[in-house]
Amino acid sequence: MRWNAFDTSVHDSQRVYRQLLSAMAEPGTFAEVDGAPVPPPDAAIGTACWATLLTLCDLDTRVWLAPELDAAGLGEALAFHTGALRAKCPADADFALVTPATLGGSAEREAPGFCEGSDTYPDRSTTLVVVLDRLDSDGPWALSGPGIPGVRRLDPGEGGEALMTRLAANRSRFPLGLDAILTCEGRLAAVPRSTRITRVEEVDACMLP
Repeated sequence: MRWNAFDTSVHDSQRVYRQLLSAMAEPGTFAEVDGAPVPPPDAAIGTACWATLLTLCDLDTRVWLAPELDAAGLGEALAFHTGALRAKCPADADFALVTPATLGGSAEREAPGFCEGSDTYPDRSTTLVVVLDRLDSDGPWALSGPGIPGVRRLDPGEGGEALMTRLAANRSRFPLGLDAILTCEGRLAAVPRSTRITRVEEVDACMLP
């Protein structure tokens, strides 16, 4: 199965990197990744996710792939194009490719435990690259905090409960925690650990007299 890389690796990766930086600086905003290589038809990820992996992964990074996303030769393609190593377990990963279902776990498989950094090195935590079936605004989750004027709304699609609940837990452990890059087809957004996440009804209740 053929996985293509960027046509112009330096220029294209810099462009996607700027989009990722902007998404992290302004949580809940969306970027459309244009001109990126399209994954094979049997792949379980979209263009924005593949472009993110090509941009962020290199010889010094360790990547953990959720089994349900490791399809169509993704692991081999990632190693070939970036030189990234496969993490043996989730806690060893610099980047983890997951779905909301991965984070929720199941009767057959526990939810993976990722590194959240340490008091000395809070930056040494796993960054989640999440594959979603929908990524839009006006959803049931409200984002607030640094980089967000007021409140932004987010709709992470089916299974978003497990994802947003996991990210909301960052608040109690800050500055430790997990940063997340959300992807859906050609669109991406980000939710850094500094973001406060609540359900919309919780926000509405707080505004009642």
